[in-house]
Amino acid sequence: MKRILLSAILLVSFACGLRAVSAPDGAELTKLLKDFLAGAGRNDIAMHERFWADDLIYTSALGRRKGKADILRELREEKPPKPGDETAVYSAEEIRIQQYGDTAIVAFRLVATTEKEGKKEVRNYFNTGTFLKRDGKWQAAGWQATAIPNAPAPTPTP
Repeated sequence: MKRILLSAILLVSFACGLRAVSAPDGAELTKLLKDFLAGAGRNDIAMHERFWADDLIYTSALGRRKGKADILRELREEKPPKPGDETAVYSAEEIRIQQYGDTAIVAFRLVATTEKEGKKEVRNYFNTGTFLKRDGKWQAAGWQATAIPNAPAPTPTP
């Protein structure tokens, strides 16, 4: 009985030690996220290299699974933009970070603003990334993107 009680106490103590009371690296992770989103709008391959871990598992909003190599290959296959091509700007809203030592969960609402031929479209996605700190550097090892359906336009009242 004493062993079971001692084991339970140790387990609870260990679990409490891993609680995300605060995110000591929250500012660093927020900056990394915002720098990445700025680079993603320009298809900055170097920023993708820095952001994604080599062992990344990425699930897109369309339900496709990819790894870092897949993302980099797709970027390299894209042709340089021509005048009039679609442009994109990405930003993060409602950022929430929970840190557990060298692991952090970063959840936010991605706002994707695209423009083509003078027409703007704004789409929103919930994104959740699992970041690992390896060799002093944070990288996303897991990613899930979920499209937020556009709210229907309000019905005009007579």
